[in-house]
Amino acid sequence: MAIRACLLALVTIGGALGFAGSPDAQVRLPELGDAAEATFSPADERALGEAFMREIRARLTLVDDPLVERYVQSLGYRLAASSDRRDLAFTFFVVDDESLNAFAAPGGFIGLNSGMMLATESESEFASVLAHEIAHVTQRHIVRAIDHASRSNLPVLAGILAAIIVGANNVEAGQATAAAVIGTSAQRQINFTRQNEMEADRVGIRILADAGFDPRGMAGVFEKLQSAARFSPRPPEYLSTHPVTTNRIAEARDRAQRLPYRQHESSERYYLVRAKLRVRTAADARRVLDELVDERSTGHARSTAANSYGQALALIRLGREDDAREILEQLVETYPDNLAFLDALAGAMLRSGNLPRALDLYSDGLALYPNDRILVRGYASALNQAGRSTDLLTLVDGFGHSNAIDAEMYRLRADAYQRLGRMLESRADLAEHYYLSGRLRRAINQLRLASRDRTQNQDFYVTSRIEARLEELENELRQRLRR
Repeated sequence: MAIRACLLALVTIGGALGFAGSPDAQVRLPELGDAAEATFSPADERALGEAFMREIRARLTLVDDPLVERYVQSLGYRLAASSDRRDLAFTFFVVDDESLNAFAAPGGFIGLNSGMMLATESESEFASVLAHEIAHVTQRHIVRAIDHASRSNLPVLAGILAAIIVGANNVEAGQATAAAVIGTSAQRQINFTRQNEMEADRVGIRILADAGFDPRGMAGVFEKLQSAARFSPRPPEYLSTHPVTTNRIAEARDRAQRLPYRQHESSERYYLVRAKLRVRTAADARRVLDELVDERSTGHARSTAANSYGQALALIRLGREDDAREILEQLVETYPDNLAFLDALAGAMLRSGNLPRALDLYSDGLALYPNDRILVRGYASALNQAGRSTDLLTLVDGFGHSNAIDAEMYRLRADAYQRLGRMLESRADLAEHYYLSGRLRRAINQLRLASRDRTQNQDFYVTSRIEARLEELENELRQRLRR
């Protein structure tokens, strides 16, 4: 298939997911309607969504931060609980990208770029973005638009969906990915219709209101996107598939006004996460620090605590840990139950070389909040720096009994096993770190090395687990290559 044909297919599929696409592609198929709904089961949706997430991890950088992940998941769950699909296990995640974009995939997988959150000014505006994408999922706009032939090969379709995001951020990479993913398979085109968008607006506003947010937030976001398009040479990616018009803004405002008035005060967590992303994504930490100081001095800071937190994080990025520590110590004293401040203070201690103090802070915090992911991640890093491998393994293993171990924890545990001379376990954990980071081939390589060198450990359970996992990942790689 010619690359242009591949791109036409990708553009229209991208529309169904809320991704960026070429505005000149207008190919549409009729709605599949109830027939597609009847044959595309929830299990099918979930399988496609999980395959999609594996592709996303391989192609994009996700924000791997417990504070950000916890807030977005918590907010998403709150909104989903007010939707028509309370039974669906939604997954919310943030892409480390400053552009304005958000998208949904089958099975309840919803992502947004960090830039989208930074474009909002209130929690209700941010929640409206998630509510709109939740509505696309609950109304099954995506599955209605997927042709049965496309659905028959989940790895192929998952790769196509992931290629849309790559193309949104890098056109040349998107073209190469399109050609590689589609190959000679003629994929049918799908797209959101204007009716889909209107329904997502209507349902999303109702979700917002039922979850306790200000339903006017959706119109507020639309206005900001429209303004960004007006003053930017390159319109936000979100507008390519979610066109915002004056009529659409007016309709969103009218729907909100027909609902009972509800004033929602943005939570402190919203401002803290926004401050963290603002510093994290900034190309110039000095400039962000100056902006935060100016906002504080002019009274424009929405949250003084979040403003101070942002200043401290910027100072840490600039290597001024002592100045950051003064701010964070005051925050910890004022807000002793805020784990974000405690974690940042301990991190500043680590960077400045005060390892004993950092260890004490994390230990004291975990005594009050056992198995908290923010503290466990930080404490594990401190224990790793201190060379306390056995304590690190005990900490992460205990956390893993009732929680999912993330990529960073696997990496830290791999380091600990290596120091203890337990190379099989080290390679197995490093493989999981690579896999969760989207580097499938590296994961397979680690497991192959472990499989070839079993003389150091005759533990049948460990070797059997390595062999089984290797077979599983090699099979996944073969499925990808078959495309």
